[in-house]
Order: sequence, then structure tokens, then C-alpha cells
Amino acid sequence: MNKNDIKKRIEFLKRKIQELNHYYYIENKPQISDFEYDLLVNELETLEKRFPEFASIDSPTQKVGSDLQKGNFRQVNHKYPMLSLGNTYSFEELKEFDARIKKNIGIDFKYTVELKLDGTSISLRYLKGVFVQAVTRGDGVKGDDVTENVKTIKSIPEKLSGNAYPDDFEMRGEIIMPHNVFERLNKERERKGEQSFANPRNAAAGSLKLIDSSEVMKRQLDCYLYYMLGDNLPGNSHFDNLNKAREWGFKVPEQIKRVDNIEDVFEYINYWEVERHNLDYDIDGIVIKVDDLQLQEKLGLTSKSPRWAIAYKFKAEQVETVLLSVDYQVGRTGAITPVGNLKPVQLAGTRVKRASLHNADQIKLLDLRINDYVFIEKGGEIIPKIVGVNLDKRPFNAEKIKFIDKCPECDTLLIRKEGEAKHFCPNEWACPPQIIGKISHFISRKAMNIKGGEATVRQLFNAGLINTFADLYYLRKEDVLKLDRFAEKSADNLLASIEQSKNTPWERIIYGLGIRYVGETVAKIIAKHYKSIDDLVNANYEELAGIDEVGEVIAKSIVEYFSDEKNIRNIELLKNAGVKMFNDNIDEQTVEKKLNGLKIVISGSFEQFSREELKKMIEKYGGKNQSSVSRSTNYLLAGNKTGPSKLAKAEKLGVRIISESDFIKLIKD
Repeated sequence: MNKNDIKKRIEFLKRKIQELNHYYYIENKPQISDFEYDLLVNELETLEKRFPEFASIDSPTQKVGSDLQKGNFRQVNHKYPMLSLGNTYSFEELKEFDARIKKNIGIDFKYTVELKLDGTSISLRYLKGVFVQAVTRGDGVKGDDVTENVKTIKSIPEKLSGNAYPDDFEMRGEIIMPHNVFERLNKERERKGEQSFANPRNAAAGSLKLIDSSEVMKRQLDCYLYYMLGDNLPGNSHFDNLNKAREWGFKVPEQIKRVDNIEDVFEYINYWEVERHNLDYDIDGIVIKVDDLQLQEKLGLTSKSPRWAIAYKFKAEQVETVLLSVDYQVGRTGAITPVGNLKPVQLAGTRVKRASLHNADQIKLLDLRINDYVFIEKGGEIIPKIVGVNLDKRPFNAEKIKFIDKCPECDTLLIRKEGEAKHFCPNEWACPPQIIGKISHFISRKAMNIKGGEATVRQLFNAGLINTFADLYYLRKEDVLKLDRFAEKSADNLLASIEQSKNTPWERIIYGLGIRYVGETVAKIIAKHYKSIDDLVNANYEELAGIDEVGEVIAKSIVEYFSDEKNIRNIELLKNAGVKMFNDNIDEQTVEKKLNGLKIVISGSFEQFSREELKKMIEKYGGKNQSSVSRSTNYLLAGNKTGPSKLAKAEKLGVRIISESDFIKLIKD
């Protein structure tokens, strides 16, 4: 690879990892296994080290993945950074970690070894023995305040026992969902026609971010604590401090152990790699920490993780079975997903008979053939995946898989866009599963919340009553009554639910439109910037790309969506039907539009206001916040330590650079 190719690969990896982080931390919908994700991160880290001229401070290798959700929760700064852990899948790398520690501290020491719980991280603050605040990891520097939701978790003490605890300290740990609760929750969701959670980790993370704390209580979350932070801690041993915490009423895992050397660490790992299946919650590895707190301080931190700790991660379980045939599924976006039909086999406690093959490249890479003996694994996904072939057992009648070239549903020639791994059916307006999928998404609980589910959509579509989601608002009762299982009451309920949906909140309407890459969180961000569908339809690419957490890929997708005349026609039909496609909860203070339409980028730190306060002021006075400088930017609001790249770009593009005092004059004069 030449340097230009290397630069392109680095940029691709950065975009891909950031996209995967969004799905994992914000949407709670992991797209790939932990192992595959770690391979991408390791490749990026290796390339950045070899070619530092292409490294940058915005790289995902330089920061913690973020679960911040703007708008729903108050964000607070962590007193102590809440970092992630470096990880490995190899005993050899653990030996290297051990050698580095010994070289740096030069004295005997012990390790504490712990189960790596697969949940969502939390930091709990106690003042004089009373629980006062719970904050998520967020981006490591600040997190979401979820105190009210965490108060519903019974295993977290409101008031501590005894009196030998510090006046002000934090306990950090993991909020989890036990297996029996997870299974019950998914059965309830399936009964209601809602999408199942992929795994207990996703369910716990999603539950913690619910707006209604009474709903969080119903999820029966649990919490294990494994780290104490603060002044005047009981002692200098991490292990001893956790034992003290257990005496005060905290739920500290019994499996935590102090060991003398790296060989004891290996023994602990080998034991729990087998015994983890007997736990009633998920773990995905073992955490190894230097036990002495003074030594921890001496070893220090990187920008992303502590140097005194590492996580050993278990590889996903694998079993061998036979690939019998391949089906091809069409999603609502037209993406074609090949799914292998297997000879049924037990894996991770469940009977498996289907496995994802992902895309044509994966089939080619594995050289998969019908009747092959294949290895499958389940690394957190609902549908397992095929990860390898046992070539020693390949039968003489193994038939090479030829990926289809036409849609299995509508016979349209498939396309594959540049940079895309999947094939797509472009016939989105006439391909039945795409139409049904789009309408089902539109009526889902998190979008328009119309009663019925996919079965009702399919029935209406097959009867020729609807072909787009806009058609729902023009249904007639007499037509609905002609359908099977629809009597007076059920028809009235459906039509009443459709009528009620006309007043759905603006951000949920945006989500319901089904724009590719626009999930719930992005829809909320967009709804704050654009107060009506007309504003959003007329937004240009640069304007959209400059919004925090939108970026280039999503901006391009939004522009493409509204450039399709059929989508515009649907929107007009929705408006004509009375669907409220605007935000009617606009803060009255925004009437002072001193910054009307002006696009402003904030960089650096300020004396009178925080960055968040400045952003709110920009919105209050009618302006729009942008994350990066572009030709559409009107002002760069520059504080102390403003990013040099932003300054250079502003000067190059002729964007006016203003100070905090200049900004105050703008809104006051």
C-alpha cells in the first residue's frame, strides 16, 4: 500500500469505528462482535503508530466510546475520569503487560482479578453515607445524570451501614440484567410486536436511559460494584477496600480475588472461562488490576485507559454443524442478507438452526459451500454467525454458493454501492418486504405508535389498501371491515390510533420516516435544529454535516431522502392528512432572533460561560451550532486553547473569528 492508500484506510477505519460506536453506545444495537470490533481498533492503532502524520486527536483510538444522550438527561463532569480498559485475547500479551508493570515499578506487587461483567458502566456518589448521584460513563469526561433511574435498583443502598466510610467518595460498577429477567422481558416484547433486545447488556443500557423511572423499576436491573474512588479511603489495597465496601452494604462480586503473580491470573482465567456458564448474568472476560493504589497512581493513565489494568476477553463460543442451504432476506432499506440454514445444534444454551452470513464478501472470504461443516459462534447477537469452515471434512458433494444477482422478492437486478458491503434491491417503491418494512417501522412504538404491528401492515398491503405509510391516513372503515379478523371494534381501534398519531412529537416523526442512519438519538438532535418538515427538506448537506453527531454519512443520507420526489409526495400527503410535522413546543425565549439563521462553531474554553451554556444561548437567539468549520459557517467563537486546525480553516475560508465578549455584544446590542 502506498501512503495515499494508507491514509484512505485510516480515514475509513475512523469512520467505521465511530459508526459502530454510535450503534453500540447510543442505539444499543451492536453491529459486529467484540472480537471483530477490537480487530478494527487494533488495525487503526497500528497504522497510526506507523504513520503518525495521519493520526489525529479526533480518532476513536484517542477517546472513550460515548453513551451521552443530549436532551434527555443533564450532563455532569466526572470528578475522576471514567476511562475504558485496554484489552487482549492472548496470554502472551498478558505476559507482556506483566513485564511492563515489573519494569516500571521494580518491586513486588499483587494483582486483583475480577469478572468482567457485560453490562453498562455507572458511577455512584455518596456524601456522608447517603447516595446522592449516579452518572453514566458518557465520554469519560462527562456523563448523563441517571440518579432517579438508578434509585429504582434495589441492590444499590440509599444509606450505608456502619460509620467508617469516607465523607465523600464514589463507587463504580456495572448495571446488569440477570438472565431470567432478560428472557421474560424479550417474551413480553415479542408478544407486543416489539423488537427483541439482542442481549442482556443492550437491555440494561436501554433500560437505564428510559425517561420514566417507573418503567425502569419494572426492568428489575441489578448492580455490582468493583472500584472505590475518593480521598481518605479505608486503605491502600483495592481488594481490601472492596471488602470494606461490602460491609457498608454494596453488592461486590464474591468472585473477586487477590493473587500473587501472573501465573495465578492465568489459573483464574482458565477456571472462569468454563464456570461463567453457571452464572445468572453475562461476563465477557477477566479484569486484572494492580492491587496497590499508590502503585496505580505511579503507573498513571493514558488518554483512554489506565496503565495499571487490562481486560482479558473470552473468545466467543464455537460449535460445528452442517450448512444445509442459504436463504436471502430483504430488509426495509433493500439490504440483502444471506442466512444459512443449519443442521440444528446447541450453542450457548440455545438450539441454533440458522446463522447470518452477512454479505457476498464474507461468503467468498470463507469459501463457503452447501454441505460444508462450518463453525458458528454467538458473540452477543440474536442470530449466530458462521465464522469458518472445517476443510478437512468438506464432502465431495459440497456445492459452491453463488450469490444471487436478482432480488428474491421482486426479481429486480441487485446493485452494490461503492464502499458498501451489502447488495441492495433498488426497487424500494415496489418490493413488498421493503414496503412492509418501511410502514412497520413508521407505525412502531418509538415512531408513530399506531396499533397493529407488522401483521396488520402485511394484511393491509396484501389487500391493496396501502402502499406507503401516508396511505394509512386515507383508510376507510368500510374497506378495513372487509379484512379477516377486523370487526367494528378492531377497525375503530385501528382508525382511532391512526388519528391519534397525527399529534406525535416532531422527533418521533423524523425517526418514523425511516431515513437511513437516522435512529432515535439523531432524530432528536435534528428536531432541535429544524423546527418543521419544510426546514428539514430545504436543509443543505454542509449545514447538516456541521451538526454535532450528524456528520457526513448521515447528512448525505438525509439529502438523498428528500431529493426523491416520491418521499416528498408522501410528506405532502401526511401534511394534507393533518399530521403535525413541526415542533410546537418551541421555547418562547427564542423570539429574540439576534442570531437568526447564523451558523456558529465553538472552540476552546471560556471565562464567563461554559461551552454548553454558549450553545444554548446560540439556539435561544435563533442561531445554529456547528461542530466543524465549513463554507456555510458565519462565526468561529474562539476561546482559550482554540483548536489550531479550526483557526486555520476559518482563516482560509474567510470565516469571521469572534471572542466571548464579541459574542455577548452580538446578542445584547
